[in-house]
Amino acid sequence: MNNLKVISREHIGKYEFTGIEGGFGKNKKAMLVKDIAKIHGRLVKEINKLIKQNSQRFKNGIDLIDLKQVISNNLFSQYGFTKAQWGNANNIYLLSERGYSKLLKILEDDKAWEIYDQLVDNYFNMRQSIKENQPSLVAGKRLEIMEKNAATRKANLLYKIAQATSSETSSQTLLAHAAKELTGEMTIPVMKHKEYTATEVGEQVGKTANKVGRICNQLGLKAEQPGQNKYGRWANGKSKYSPHETPQWLYFDEGVKAIKDYVAKQPA
Repeated sequence: MNNLKVISREHIGKYEFTGIEGGFGKNKKAMLVKDIAKIHGRLVKEINKLIKQNSQRFKNGIDLIDLKQVISNNLFSQYGFTKAQWGNANNIYLLSERGYSKLLKILEDDKAWEIYDQLVDNYFNMRQSIKENQPSLVAGKRLEIMEKNAATRKANLLYKIAQATSSETSSQTLLAHAAKELTGEMTIPVMKHKEYTATEVGEQVGKTANKVGRICNQLGLKAEQPGQNKYGRWANGKSKYSPHETPQWLYFDEGVKAIKDYVAKQPA
């Protein structure tokens, strides 16, 4: 496993942790999740949970390694674990610099970036760039990560605004800009269906919501739950007669047209 070895107890500012090399390449530095959790004031199980929830982002052997899968069980003490800690843990993750920077994007707080500055400058492999008088490499990588992080935050904000606006056109434009922040391309999403409740359809055809529902059932417009078709879709909503959420059929334009056509054909 690329000569994985414990090198020393490292001290960066007020932080102390186990220095580890190898695993991700010759002389490449790595950090235990146990130490990362302590530095960031988090529980180990919390960090492990975040990693597992975002497992698609972390590549095994590049971003992280599970020590329990690659080293002998009798070496636990070298990595700062008791026999009980080692035996009870399902996973003992080791993160590369790349894996740690990905975790930072998930943690995303001011303390995380403060710590990142210190660890990158003084521990991970970019320390060699500083020794070789190439600080621009350090600054460049940090700037790249921060720019990506800012783009993600901006896309999330645009998405939230899009969901809150009542204008369909404005909503789709905002979603397109959010997509551009993440992908670099102005992707125009497929327009969402305009939706109407039975009450709103009833106001258009001069019928009660209950009558609209009966007509809908008579015409067989509703899809099986949960699902949708060209006439509308099922959604959970609160009834004015009950505090609990119940299935509610929402009408698309095609569904409204079907109701209108039926009512128009009925004798006056």
